[in-house]
Amino acid sequence: MGKFDKYKIDLKGMQADSCKYEFVLDNLFFANIDGPEVQKGKVNVVLVVKKTSRAFELNFQTDGMVWVPCDRCLDDMEQPVSSTDKLLVKFGHEYAEEGDNLIVIPEEEGEINVAWFMYEFIALAIPMKHVHAPGKCNKAMSSKLSKHLRTTPDDEMDEDSFVPEESNELVNDDTETAVDPRWDELKKILDNN
Repeated sequence: MGKFDKYKIDLKGMQADSCKYEFVLDNLFFANIDGPEVQKGKVNVVLVVKKTSRAFELNFQTDGMVWVPCDRCLDDMEQPVSSTDKLLVKFGHEYAEEGDNLIVIPEEEGEINVAWFMYEFIALAIPMKHVHAPGKCNKAMSSKLSKHLRTTPDDEMDEDSFVPEESNELVNDDTETAVDPRWDELKKILDNN
């Protein structure tokens, strides 16, 4: 028995017009799937499969918590996830993805493994920016970060008011910069017109 066999849905052998499946995705699921976005979590997924005349409609309701690294201090933080997603599956000659939510599976196979789809729905439900609430970041990491960043003058150092330090590579207005001689040649062409 494979790691993800319990996530296989037998569409060909489906007797009723509608079936309901419930999955609890835990740390073992995320470790086995080995996806880059989420390594730990506890997510409940309710899957309702409806048989229509031409295809199967898979409706996923996802609710739970995942642990992702904070963008600021890199410590793990809880991130709630909730989503409602739909996937259409129809039978064909060979496996194909015909759009964002339409999958063709071989009719002789007759089943689909939804493990990776559930993982993708969870990963897409995570916001782009994930940062601890103010004051909850790792203090040691915040102090190291503050050494490399500065705030406006006379302001208290606050982890939400970081302003990137100006690059040392910027040239002051007082110093003269060397100009590439090719620009001089181009300027001559403009001056002649």
